[in-house]
Amino acid sequence: MTPISPELAQAARLLRADELVAIPTETVYGLAGNIFSPTAIAKIFALKQRPLFNPLIVHIHSIGQLPTLARHVPEKAQRLAAAFWPGPLTLVLKKQPSVPDLITAGKDTVAVRMPNHPLVLALLQQVGFPLAAPSANPFGSISPTRAAHVEEYFGATGLLVLDGGDCARGIESTIVGFDDDDEPVVYRLGSLALEEIEAVVGPVALNNKKETAPDAPGMLSRHYAPATPTHLTADPAAFIAPLADKKIGLLLFRRKLDAPFVKHQVVLSEAGDLGEAANGLYGALHALDKLQLDLIVAERMPDAGLGKSINDRLERATKTR
Repeated sequence: MTPISPELAQAARLLRADELVAIPTETVYGLAGNIFSPTAIAKIFALKQRPLFNPLIVHIHSIGQLPTLARHVPEKAQRLAAAFWPGPLTLVLKKQPSVPDLITAGKDTVAVRMPNHPLVLALLQQVGFPLAAPSANPFGSISPTRAAHVEEYFGATGLLVLDGGDCARGIESTIVGFDDDDEPVVYRLGSLALEEIEAVVGPVALNNKKETAPDAPGMLSRHYAPATPTHLTADPAAFIAPLADKKIGLLLFRRKLDAPFVKHQVVLSEAGDLGEAANGLYGALHALDKLQLDLIVAERMPDAGLGKSINDRLERATKTR
C-alpha cells in the first residue's frame, strides 16, 4: 500500500535523496521531484508513462525565486503573479540556462507556479529547491484530487503521499504564456477563469490545443480521461433516450434527470455554482469510473467562467484516440 503521511520531514528527506513524493496543491495532487536531479525527473516520466515531449511545471514557494528560473518576465506576467500567486496560475517564461532541458522538453521556456497550499509551501521551503510536479496519475488518466486517488494509481510502488486533504480547486492551474510582443496567451484553461485574467491584463489570446511539441501541459486532445467510454452532450436526456439497455452513469450540472433506468447520477452543483462544479469534477469521474458502467454521459456546462475550463476537461476526456 502507498504510505499516506502528513510528515514534511520524511517527504523532504526523500526528495533530497532523488526520490519522488506525491504532494497536495489547491488544484490537484502532484508527483514531485527535484528539478535539478536527472534521476528524479526521469522517475517522474517513467512512473507516469509521460511522453518526454510534454514539459513539466516547476513549483516555487516565493516570487523571489522566479529570477533564478526565468531570464525574462514580461510586465504583464509580473502583474499576473502579483495578483494570483500563490494560486492556480502557471506562467510560461523564457528560461534560465540552469533549468534542465528535460524539464522543458527542450524548449527555451519554463512553466512556473507558486501553489496555494500550506503543506507544499512549507515543503518547498524545507528542501530549498524547486519541484517539478505534474499530476500524480498515469498519463492521460483522471487527475487526483485526494490522497486516496493517488494510492489507487500507485499503491504498489511505495510512493509517499503527503496527505493535505481534498484539493480546494479541483482542476489544474490555468497556464499563460507570452508571444513575441510579450502579450499573454492562454495555453491551458484551468482553475483561474479567463475573465479573472483579463480583469488584470486585458484581452488574452487562447491557444490551448497542440498535439506536437506542446508549449505546456494539458494541450493534447485526449487527456483527463476515465477508462469508461465517456460522452459529452448539451442534452443528456435526448442522448440517453435510446440507451435504456445500457448501464449508464450521468454527470450533471444542477439537477438529476427523470430517467428511472439510470441508477447512477451525480450532480456537481445544485446551486449552479461553477466553482463547486469544478471542485467536484474529478472526484465524480473517479467515482463513476469504478462502477463498471457501459458509458458515462456528461452534461456540457454553461460556456462562461469556470464552465469553459470544465468543458475543456470534459472534451478531452471524451476524445477518442
